[in-house]
Amino acid sequence: MRQMKVKGANSKEVSERPTTSSQGPTYALPMIPLPEIVVFPGSITPVLVGRQKSLRAMEEAFANDSPVFMVLQRSPTIMEPKQSDLYEIGTVADLLQPMRLPDGSVRVLAEGRFRARLVEIARSEPFYLAVVEEMAETYEQDSEVMALERLVRQKFEQVVQGSRSLSPDVLMTLSTVDDPIRISDLIASLMDLKPTEKQDLLETLSVKERLQKLAALLERELQIIDLEKRIESKVREGVSASQREFILRERLKAIQEELGERDIFAAEVEELREKVAKLKLPDEARERALKEIERLEKIPPMSPETGVIRTYLDWLLGLPWNKRTRDNLDIERAQRILDEDHYGLKDVKERILEFLAVRKLTDKTKGPILCFIGPPGVGKTSIGKSIARAMGRKFIRMSLGGIRDEAEIRGHRRTYVGALPGRIIQGIRQAGTKNPVFMLDEIDKLGVDWRGDPAAALLEALDPEQNNAFSDHYIEVPFDLSEVLFILTGNVTDTIPPALRDRLEIINFPGYTEDEKVQISVRHLIPKNLESHGLKREHLTITEPALRHIIRHYTQEAGVRNLERQIQGIMRKVAVQVAKGKEVSVKVTPTNLSKFLGPPKFRLGEAEEQDEVGVATALAWTGVGGDVLSVEVALLEGNGKLVLTGQLGEVMQESAKAALTYARSVISRLGIVDRFTEKTDLHIHVPAGAIPKDGPSAGITIAVALISALLGLPVRREVGMTGEITLRGKVLPVGGVKEKLIGAHRAGLKVVILPKENEKDLQDLPPKVLRELQLVFVKHMDEVLPVVLKGFPEKLQTMVTTPAVA
Repeated sequence: MRQMKVKGANSKEVSERPTTSSQGPTYALPMIPLPEIVVFPGSITPVLVGRQKSLRAMEEAFANDSPVFMVLQRSPTIMEPKQSDLYEIGTVADLLQPMRLPDGSVRVLAEGRFRARLVEIARSEPFYLAVVEEMAETYEQDSEVMALERLVRQKFEQVVQGSRSLSPDVLMTLSTVDDPIRISDLIASLMDLKPTEKQDLLETLSVKERLQKLAALLERELQIIDLEKRIESKVREGVSASQREFILRERLKAIQEELGERDIFAAEVEELREKVAKLKLPDEARERALKEIERLEKIPPMSPETGVIRTYLDWLLGLPWNKRTRDNLDIERAQRILDEDHYGLKDVKERILEFLAVRKLTDKTKGPILCFIGPPGVGKTSIGKSIARAMGRKFIRMSLGGIRDEAEIRGHRRTYVGALPGRIIQGIRQAGTKNPVFMLDEIDKLGVDWRGDPAAALLEALDPEQNNAFSDHYIEVPFDLSEVLFILTGNVTDTIPPALRDRLEIINFPGYTEDEKVQISVRHLIPKNLESHGLKREHLTITEPALRHIIRHYTQEAGVRNLERQIQGIMRKVAVQVAKGKEVSVKVTPTNLSKFLGPPKFRLGEAEEQDEVGVATALAWTGVGGDVLSVEVALLEGNGKLVLTGQLGEVMQESAKAALTYARSVISRLGIVDRFTEKTDLHIHVPAGAIPKDGPSAGITIAVALISALLGLPVRREVGMTGEITLRGKVLPVGGVKEKLIGAHRAGLKVVILPKENEKDLQDLPPKVLRELQLVFVKHMDEVLPVVLKGFPEKLQTMVTTPAVA
């Protein structure tokens, strides 16, 4: 044995020549732990070296022309093994032909020299230095060893002939070896064995015992090869050579038969048949399901079409074809639930109770298609949940805002990759019943583009005469939607197509009055937010005047969303004090409200402070409620122009021109000199200038302001008015009377002039407003002037009719 020159544990020379002990020579060598490879003496094995310590051990070996000690790890996942993590027996080997790879690792050939036992790891840094002891192999040349050697040679030749991984050239190499020790090690290194099996052969020092173990392993390998041939023979009888995927599946099936296992795919098909038999499907749905199961059974399991059919069957069998919840038809209970959850909304509640009453009496009625139209935040979506709770039904909400593809509603054809049913069928499956309350939110915000019109796709679903056989493009089987209670919501009806609008029962949400907002705050918003903020009633009290101040000066909306945000802002500030451990009992009033919410953000219109010439008060109706506006008229020198300012819309400008024509006719009829000449300009202005205004309802107000300016008579500041005017002075009806009167009452007006035809619109007004406002109903402008113009000449009053006062 040649000289082995390596360094010891304390960086000193341990030995330049092997030392001899009672067992065998010992050496201090660089060590390379192997995760899953066993190197045998006399064989050349490729090894991939990648760990830093192993690379340094390899470099040390090449630098000193020294062999290394290679040993198998007990667990391949350990990156820095200790001595207890390694097997005791390994191989001393020379390293040949190193080749560095792009990832930094090195591929090297390891030529085994002899077996060795790991005595200790003398050093772990910068590489493993192991003290190893050479192991002597026992060998007795007798007839039994010769017989075992011959048996092993024969079986190995049979394995090579039947194996696809071993080259026949190895038999030529084996024929040149006549030493039983080398034969056993060479065959062990060539066989496809587990690392632990190879390690067991390496640790077997007796050549006879090693040959016996090797013969048993070779016999097992021959049995496996024979089994593979029989399996392949079975498969080849039923398929052609070109169907590779099918061959692999048939092989697996044959293996399962040998093991006595059941075919998983066949079991799945049988399970689907049993599911169809248990479900009470309509005839058409059952026929379609069975047809698809037959297709699934004939298609190879690995075919892409298999996944498509499985997904389709999952959707088809997952729909609630005959599952429904039982309606709770207790009218009093339903009314109590609706009143608990929402304040006001009388029309909506009445319509739901009517539906329940008819359903209770007939037990067979098609669900109505309700459409709630109103400004944001008035409770359109939340009352849908209350309706579902009152009826004992499941609730599903689907937002239609921004949907532009018709397939979103009716699904995609199954020919498309990743096709799915439409949103309606998805919602029905999510509900798990065929009679949920289905809310289609934001119906007025549907889009249209080249992919189709979603609104048109809704026509079938929302038509009570057709939706008992709704056809989804994906399911392709009619589904009964007639028991679904559809509720649509939107802000406006203008953008809803006429054909769809015709199928809807529209219920308008006009927006909450100030009194209703106060009641909603007291009954719902404050208790709910006290709980969500972890506060108790004794921590915070918000007075009713404070609530009204918040509504008037910190919010400007028809609903209550911003009102709730302001209440939450107050509660967060109180919660900070409570969280600090302070004793808190806050009472919010109008005087201290700014401490919580800052200065007021909005200003409401108020009655004028004094009677003025050319200034009249109009009543306005906005999306956030009623308000009052001042109409100002000024005469000045010029060239006879009519100037209109205040961001007036086209309709309001035309109304101003009509009012001017009427005013000039009145001046002429009364025999008064017309002050609006070619040298006089007439300027009409409606504050605030930054807010756009439109509509005809300010016609009589503009006429009054013009006549006041032309006659020089002041207008009574406590009088407000609304109504459209014609050239002949007739006063026509207007909308939003309820909101306008509430706004007039809030602004401090005492008298309101209304068109006679609006007398019927006073039913829903709060009693307090009716008590404190004097309402004057008129048919003609001649009835208006004596009421609003202060100091109207008595001799002129005989020319007008007496107004009707309520």
